[in-house]
Amino acid sequence: MIIVVAVLVGVLFATGIFLILQRTLTRIILGLTTMSNGVSMLLMLSGGRAGAAPFTDRQTSGVRLADPMPQAMVLTAIVINFAMVSFLLAMAYRSMSLTGADEVEDDLEDRRIALGERVEEIYEEIAPDLVEERDQ
Repeated sequence: MIIVVAVLVGVLFATGIFLILQRTLTRIILGLTTMSNGVSMLLMLSGGRAGAAPFTDRQTSGVRLADPMPQAMVLTAIVINFAMVSFLLAMAYRSMSLTGADEVEDDLEDRRIALGERVEEIYEEIAPDLVEERDQ
């Protein structure tokens, strides 16, 4: 059973990474949600097998108790995922209302910084009107 859950966690991570690498915000949101579910399953898997309740008044000598830490960490991961997805949905809505599409565009300035000095020539070839605007 543990191997099946471990494989499922791997599939969730692989699917999430594949979706995050796409160009649309909708797929990025789905990928982050999928990866968050994988993290939650991984944390629950790290908790081990179920045991007796950890907080009880009775004596539990010799009885294996459940570890409450993975459950608390999963709850925290769910809250963080909810906040992140809410923010990304608001950003996707704003992008959709401004541009009419949810595709993430390349930023020419970021590309220029990433490629270094050689990109000035490429920058002038791709967008000469932006170069004139920048120089003024």
